[in-house]
Amino acid sequence: MPMIETINLTKRYGDLVALDNLNLSIEEGDCYGFIGPNGAGKTTTIKILATLLKPSSGQAQVAGLTVGYQNRLIRPQIGYVPDFMGAYEDMVVMEYLEFFAAAYNIHGMQRRKVVRDVLELTDLGFKATAEVNGLSRGMQQRLSIARVLLHDPKVLLMDEPASGLDPRARIEIRELLKELKRMGKTILISSHILHELAELCNMVGIIERGKLLFSGSVASALKQARIGQVVHVSVQDRTREAAELLSKMAGVKKVTIVRGDGMASPAGAGTAGAFGHHDGERIHVHMDENSGTSVTDIPNILVNNGFRITSFVEEAVNLETAFMRLTKGMVQ
Repeated sequence: MPMIETINLTKRYGDLVALDNLNLSIEEGDCYGFIGPNGAGKTTTIKILATLLKPSSGQAQVAGLTVGYQNRLIRPQIGYVPDFMGAYEDMVVMEYLEFFAAAYNIHGMQRRKVVRDVLELTDLGFKATAEVNGLSRGMQQRLSIARVLLHDPKVLLMDEPASGLDPRARIEIRELLKELKRMGKTILISSHILHELAELCNMVGIIERGKLLFSGSVASALKQARIGQVVHVSVQDRTREAAELLSKMAGVKKVTIVRGDGMASPAGAGTAGAFGHHDGERIHVHMDENSGTSVTDIPNILVNNGFRITSFVEEAVNLETAFMRLTKGMVQ
């Protein structure tokens, strides 16, 4: 049974459809990256799973329990980290954590031990007597994560935990999340920092205008977003001739020459081409992956025809590329 599951989950605000028949399935131990532009429905989904919003229709389950009917049983199973935390004025870090530990019925010596443990895990021990409102944004996010770990939940729901953080604080939060993943927590995390999600998550979901466009492994997202193969080649001289030669290869869909200043021209415009010869020119070869022609055939053809290769790089498809192509409907 999935640890998190939604079935045709829908949320409406008047005429606005924030979630449109969302079907998610997240297994125990998964770290699931939830990606989408602003207003896509990420926060709405997380708030429903955190039992803070009621769905208009459909169903959401956490740890086999149904949101809306078994909320009291769900809440001890989850830890919800919003994008911004709130705290009472003049409360120090230790008081803040002890307050929430008491809310989870953790008392006496056990409470002291649990608070010390989460302070150590989140590397906040040296801030135990600091005022919460005086903490930096990064420290506050770490404290917010410490708070939700007090009762040792199975599921962590994290809404943009790295939003507004400086690079160092983002790295620290990422390392903390990796440790939580190693501890076996099931994590649903929304973020705009896509390269960090690719490092952290084994599964991703891409949502736009309330509709789930993709859900699966990071590798399958990259594979689906890959539109053929693109190879960047530079030769010592006669760039235009090399481009024309490659354009005649079986399986090559398009060949362009890109100058050092970023301007491009198609191959086949004559020996001089539209721009003549310029230093720093690169040949971009777009290939059909299903043609049977391998990218390794390109250097063989060039060398056999007397060209000296100075660089040869296959273009990588990353999570940002996948997000842009999938949300723009470029991939069917």
